[in-house]
Amino acid sequence: MSAVREQTAPHPPPSTPRPRRTTGPGRRGPSKDGGRGIWPYVLIAPAVLGTLYLLVYPLIRAVVISLQDFGLRQLILGDARFVGLKNYETLLGDSRFWEVVRRTFLFMAVNVVLIMVLSTLVALMIERLGRFGRIAVLSALVLTWAMPVIAATTVFQWLFHSEFGIVNAVLTDLGFDSFDRYPWFAHGPAAFAILVALIVWQSVPFAAITLYSALTTVPTELYESAWLDGASGPRIFRSITLPIVRPIFMLVLSLEVIWTFKAFVQIWVMTNGGPGDATTILPVYAVQTALSSQRYDLGSAASMVTVVLMSGVLVLYFRQMFRQEDELS
Repeated sequence: MSAVREQTAPHPPPSTPRPRRTTGPGRRGPSKDGGRGIWPYVLIAPAVLGTLYLLVYPLIRAVVISLQDFGLRQLILGDARFVGLKNYETLLGDSRFWEVVRRTFLFMAVNVVLIMVLSTLVALMIERLGRFGRIAVLSALVLTWAMPVIAATTVFQWLFHSEFGIVNAVLTDLGFDSFDRYPWFAHGPAAFAILVALIVWQSVPFAAITLYSALTTVPTELYESAWLDGASGPRIFRSITLPIVRPIFMLVLSLEVIWTFKAFVQIWVMTNGGPGDATTILPVYAVQTALSSQRYDLGSAASMVTVVLMSGVLVLYFRQMFRQEDELS
């Protein structure tokens, strides 16, 4: 019986091999790069070439000039010779240069602190306004932000004009007779303060709008729970708001460090770095050295030192930001 069962047991049908897909004359097989080809590289090539021409080439050219004896004669005839690090030795041995470096960091620190504090307060205020108030404040910030730098600088020049400025007129009408025809731009601390006010006024809109956008991502449930637990406003900001918006906060801080460190147009148009050297920072010092003394090599060396110092400050900020992100994760 067992032999009969073994003989009559059904056998599985033989497996038929799956036919191969052949590539016909009108069909192409999959390419190694996923079918993309070179078109992505062709499309981004103009942007890459433009970046190289507008950013990388001037930087390399400035590095080369800083290593040459490059004055007005060399600019015309083009027979500059390499002198190595001699320009940097001359620059670093100049006491005026180190005074400018100190003033640059002071200028940056004052501006960045005021910008971040004021923009944070403005962003918190916008968050608590109604719809109409929020639209009005955001519109005012956008209009301020969109104002050209030269136009804003000219307006500030007229506001603090010694004879026709509205600031002197208002202060005199309020009883401060010492401000009658007061020459603001003839005094170093006054000119420094006006430039700080101008740069802060121009920078707060961007920072405030960006921080307000970050504040809208904070869940309202966290605020409600904190209020129910009896937490105060500053404690809520420190424990809930700031940890959530910290990446955007650090990004805005880094951008403001860059923008204030390389501020040039406002200072050059308003004071040319004066009176004396009261408003001269590194970018202004580099242009003064290159144009006034016809020492383009020293001006390029000062620009390279500015790039190195600014990069060092940003590295410190980014290291702190990454460390905080690692702690949160």
